[in-house]
Formats: sequence, C-alpha cells, structure tokens
Amino acid sequence: MQFRDREEAGRELAEQLRIRQDKGILPHPVVLALPRGGVAVAREIAQVLEAPLDVLVVRKIGAPFHEEFGVGALAGDDPPLLDEASLYRLGLSEADLAPVVERERKELRRREERYRQGRPAPDLGGRTAIVVDDGVATGSTARVALRAVRSRNPERLVLAVPVCAPEAAEELRREVDEFVCLHEPRLFSAVGEWYEDFGQLTDADVLEALRGE
Repeated sequence: MQFRDREEAGRELAEQLRIRQDKGILPHPVVLALPRGGVAVAREIAQVLEAPLDVLVVRKIGAPFHEEFGVGALAGDDPPLLDEASLYRLGLSEADLAPVVERERKELRRREERYRQGRPAPDLGGRTAIVVDDGVATGSTARVALRAVRSRNPERLVLAVPVCAPEAAEELRREVDEFVCLHEPRLFSAVGEWYEDFGQLTDADVLEALRGE
C-alpha cells in the first residue's frame, strides 16, 4: 500500500487522531512536526484537530559511509543519542562519528534559527504533544525527538506516523503514551517506498506551513 503523497498520508492519520480527540483523550493538542518531511503530514493533522503547529528540529546521525543509515540522532544541545548495537555491527566508535555529529549540530542550529525566527518553543505543560513524521525506519531520530519533548513535561505524549518499521514501532511504543501508525509493513527498507510522491521539501515549504499558507 502506498500513499499518493505526504498530504494524503496526513489526512488519513488526522482522521484517526480526530476519533481520539472526539473521545477526549487528546486534551489541548499541539502538533510538533519533524522537518522537513514531517511538516507536510503534520499540517493536515493540525488543521483537522484545530491545533497549533510547530516544529521540532532533530537531526539524524548517519553512518560515515552510508548517510541514509541512521546510527543516532541529535536534538537541541543534548549529547547525541547513539544506537550502540548499530555501531557495534558496523565497527564504528563514537570518535568515528565526531565529524558527522559536528556537521549535523551546525545544521540543526541553522534550521532552528530559520524556522523559529525568534519565536520561543511552545509551552507543553498541560497539553497533548503530538510528534509527527512522514515515516520511521530505524527509530533513532524519533526516539531522540520524543525524549526531548518528554523533558518539557507534556500531559500526554503521542507519536503519529503514517508508516513505521515493525521493529522500530515496538521500541517507540515504550517512549509514548500513545502510538498512532497507519501501517507497519513486515517488509520495510525505506520510508520513501511507501509514497508515490516523496519529493524533498525545502525550508520555504516549512515556513509556508508554519504560517498556515
């Protein structure tokens, strides 16, 4: 099963969340998108739930020889969260990743400045924080994002994604109060294979979404 694009995935996911909202189990929601791809999904959700939309900038740390293979992630000024099992399998040490970590932290700060434009992060006290991405493969980026949000003391923490690898889903359920996922395909190699249109978004696309355009 493929989604036509991120917007279609967002609408389908929004319907599942709306059902939960109608039951009163998503009090005072705020939608936090992982840019860039998660923003297109999250915008649809925020509109349906009539909730504010914001971004949560997290950067994947890829293996030096294969950047798409995530071995960890960064959020804010926190130390990187590394997947020790993946490092062991690949024969990598934390020192091997130092140049990648430095590069990704610079990009994280650039994006935060670009997207926030001086706005403070939303206060999550007493709210349901709904973290949204366009899909999850290894789960390292999502895990860092969820722990960063949890540290801001939301009343409830929800992860909502259109598609997720089953192994990652099992781990991520332990990080949240509720995990909402439309598909957990048994055979999973990359998020993009579950979309007909998986074009890359730009900073301008993110800013447009945040402005509600």
